[in-house]
Amino acid sequence: MTKDQKVVAIQEIKDLLQDAKVVYVADLEGLNAAKSSEFRRQAFKQNIKVKVVKNTLLQKAMEQMEGVDYSEMFQTFKGNSALMISETANGPAKLIQGFRKKEEKPALKSAFVQETFYVGDNNLDALANIKSREEMIGEIIGLLQSPIQRVVSALQNKPETVEAKAEEAAPAVEETPAAEAPEAPAAESTEETPSAE
Repeated sequence: MTKDQKVVAIQEIKDLLQDAKVVYVADLEGLNAAKSSEFRRQAFKQNIKVKVVKNTLLQKAMEQMEGVDYSEMFQTFKGNSALMISETANGPAKLIQGFRKKEEKPALKSAFVQETFYVGDNNLDALANIKSREEMIGEIIGLLQSPIQRVVSALQNKPETVEAKAEEAAPAVEETPAAEAPEAPAAESTEETPSAE
């Protein structure tokens, strides 16, 4: 690779990293061409950018980035490396997990997610369980809607409740005289019994 080609390659990596909040570096070594293509297809469907990169060029590009010090990830840049950029914090981790149900690879080398570094494949489960921004917003909206839905439901059911209470009260009034009525004949029969003796 010529010096000019390296400069172009580093700039391409920097363009990918620009404004990236979710950066994964994975090991795709051992995947044949067909499996590698399938991995890329699945990544594309999930809006995850995947680029196989040279470790030295990736490190140089990251060193030139302002705002984030990626140096914690550099120790993992050995062997085959694929840069994965996503908008969703747990997207690449779930993709890797899903793919590994059938294959040994890809393996997570390191990741930069929500301003935190994760180094090593043992962090894959933790990364997969991070809630995405959309999931968190959905949960918050659900929590906010719950009390509102109860109030709306109570207001909608209120006329029915008033009518139901009125209906319950009316039979209760009718039952009271009916309950007293049998007691009166019982009293008369007790009077008759002594007179018969």
